[in-house]
Amino acid sequence: MTLTAGYITLRNVRFHAFHGVMPQERQVGGDFLLSLRVGYPLDRALECDEVGETLSYATLFELAKREMAIPSQLLEHVAGRIAKAIMATFPAATSIDLELTKQNPPMGADSEGAGVELHWEKE
Repeated sequence: MTLTAGYITLRNVRFHAFHGVMPQERQVGGDFLLSLRVGYPLDRALECDEVGETLSYATLFELAKREMAIPSQLLEHVAGRIAKAIMATFPAATSIDLELTKQNPPMGADSEGAGVELHWEKE
């Protein structure tokens, strides 16, 4: 058998953060969900059982937490910072799928959220 792809994931990590265009969003904050799927060569980790041979999901969380703590108007900007931090920390990463959702956005609609979903692939 040949391993064709491997991913490390974080699913629906909840953050309280201060992102948004409206002044109230920047003062009171809101709740956000972040999901990440990062392509990574996992061949060695499958064989050796050493954390140094994989992409640590705890480190992924810390990178996301750091970027989520910086207020931004646009979720796209936050998502871009998270992706850049992942690639800088884990240069062997091959792709990033990121979904960032603002729960209960102030737009007068009954919805589960609004957000951005992005996909990057290393060239």
